[in-house]
Amino acid sequence: MDSDGMKKVERNHIRWLAPLLFAVSLAVIWEWTIRLQAAPLVPGPWAVAKGIVELARRGLLIKYVVASLFRVTWGYLLAVVTAIPFGLYLGWHRRAAMALNPPLQILRPISPLAWIPLAILWFGVGDLAAVFLIFLASFLPLTVSAMNAVGGIPAIYLQAGRNFGLSQSRLIYKVLYPAVMPKLIVGLRLAFGIAWLVVVAAEMVAVNSGLGFLIIDARNAGNRYDLVIAGMALIGAIGVTLDAVFRRLERLPALRWGHGT
Repeated sequence: MDSDGMKKVERNHIRWLAPLLFAVSLAVIWEWTIRLQAAPLVPGPWAVAKGIVELARRGLLIKYVVASLFRVTWGYLLAVVTAIPFGLYLGWHRRAAMALNPPLQILRPISPLAWIPLAILWFGVGDLAAVFLIFLASFLPLTVSAMNAVGGIPAIYLQAGRNFGLSQSRLIYKVLYPAVMPKLIVGLRLAFGIAWLVVVAAEMVAVNSGLGFLIIDARNAGNRYDLVIAGMALIGAIGVTLDAVFRRLERLPALRWGHGT
């Protein structure tokens, strides 16, 4: 292997080893801090690990993880298939954007959690209420991201397409879509992070399963803080994994050009 290959392998090892060592260091400090306390307020990492094993043995680990992923997947996908075309339309048609942008900007700062009472009123306590909240949390950020992506297309791209005699439909297909994809991927990643946050909060009040429900149920049913922190750890681990998928998409050759040199 040449020197460039060795350096690349070394960089890959450092990229994976550094976060692992940092996580192990945090766990050691956490355990050490707990042992120094006469009456620990929170369980240590070993107790949390045993809590995760307990959930797996009771058949609740897979059940709750799948329930959360089911809700966030449906709510997020519904937002993607509706918000992105809507945002692209508004970005392409300025008059429509001028008419609809003010109400969108009024609704955007409202926390999705503020809609929980209405979601329960409309859909009852169950999956539909959670899916609606996730859809709502994802729809507005994706719409704005799509609008901004269209607005950020350099005018020379559109002028070049028109100079080559492209029709309106082919200009959208050949120029608009490729030009907005890099920014759309970033918007999709950010919106998914919001959706994952909202599903956990919605499960604390609107459903009776999922990782959010696990946290609130473990707190209410005997102060099982080992399961509370286990639920938090699972939420973080799944969130990091899913975010890594979107970061991989950003590195695709067809999209990498949009993030600078």
